[in-house]
Amino acid sequence: MESLMTLSARASPSPLQQQRRLPGRQRATPVRATATGEPDLSVRVNGLQMPNPFVIGSGPPGTNYTVMKRAFDEGWGAVIAKTVSLDAEKVINVTPRYAKLRAEPNGAAMGRIIGWQNIELISDRPLETMLNEFKKLKKEYPDRILIGSIMEEYNKAAWHELIERVEGSGVDALEINFSCPHGMPERKMGAAVGQDCDLLEEVCGWINEKATVPVWAKMTPNITDITQPARIALKSGCEGVSAINTIMSVMGINLKTLRPEPCVEGYSTPGGYSARAVHPIALAKVMQIARMMKEEFADGQSLSAIGGVETGNDVAEFILLGADTVQVCTGVMIHGYPLVKKLCAELQDFMREHNFSSIEEFRGASLPYFTTHTDLVHRQQEAIKQRKAIKKGLQSDKDWTGDGFVKETESMVSN
Repeated sequence: MESLMTLSARASPSPLQQQRRLPGRQRATPVRATATGEPDLSVRVNGLQMPNPFVIGSGPPGTNYTVMKRAFDEGWGAVIAKTVSLDAEKVINVTPRYAKLRAEPNGAAMGRIIGWQNIELISDRPLETMLNEFKKLKKEYPDRILIGSIMEEYNKAAWHELIERVEGSGVDALEINFSCPHGMPERKMGAAVGQDCDLLEEVCGWINEKATVPVWAKMTPNITDITQPARIALKSGCEGVSAINTIMSVMGINLKTLRPEPCVEGYSTPGGYSARAVHPIALAKVMQIARMMKEEFADGQSLSAIGGVETGNDVAEFILLGADTVQVCTGVMIHGYPLVKKLCAELQDFMREHNFSSIEEFRGASLPYFTTHTDLVHRQQEAIKQRKAIKKGLQSDKDWTGDGFVKETESMVSN
């Protein structure tokens, strides 16, 4: 097995992978404006055409036909359904399973929600039920993008069966949940795979051997260096990565009952943290992945950013770092499906402000401005030298004066 130290080579998909997959993202000439003169929000990612880059992230907002239909009707660019596996009977949720962190002291009941924790598992609905709903959605919305999120135990045959059945429902792509931080790792699923690079490489091999639609690998932030699993997923044939999933957390302690939250029969368990408070962490992880992809991979792989998106400015930040699409899950749970209209309007406001007519015009524009601290020190030292050089002595013959002639001459003598 290839070591992590030798994974810097550019990705080279096998002839089989090149033959079986949809075309990669094409760098088309940017559309100058839509028919109405508004900035164009449409994107094409891994051969998938979307009216905008806003994607429903896997979770409760994509848990059944009714809510996914609502997402399409409201105008979301794509929907990633809640994660499914072969045996839903093993998935047993508890309640309450959410907890909120507000911008006030512990115990405050009102105020803006800045953090959200969940201990929710993947879909507890029978796989066949979910597949039938996928088929119904694709029949009603043939031009909209539906992505199946899948997760299985460490079993090649199970992965292959799940992929075959989900692809058979007509989904346009697959997102592989290598990142769920709670519940499923107890069955060697989710983050248990995403945190083990050797295991990840093996499972990605199984998946890409079977899949015939684009595959995105969803990355866990609960790891020291997120670029290591992202690199392996891409080298193993995945067309894209999604990041980040939720951050392992303990939301807090109820200071009246002295019990942790969310509280189930007096007890709790660490869960996944999301919402506004994780946005800066997500930006850092996305930046790291985007820079690695730019340096080590040929154009064509995609990056779907996730983490604390509630405004068009949040979206703009992710795209400026190199994201192709931006996923929203908790934001929909807080603000509802109409949030997409606000995101579209605010992103277009940003684009108008900077005279951008298409997403591609500014995607990755901020990425080159990240460097090392050592380089920052060097740059600042050079800037200080330049400023001193500019101020030293006379700048032009017109600056000479009779009264200060001697001092002016001295000011230009090299020490």
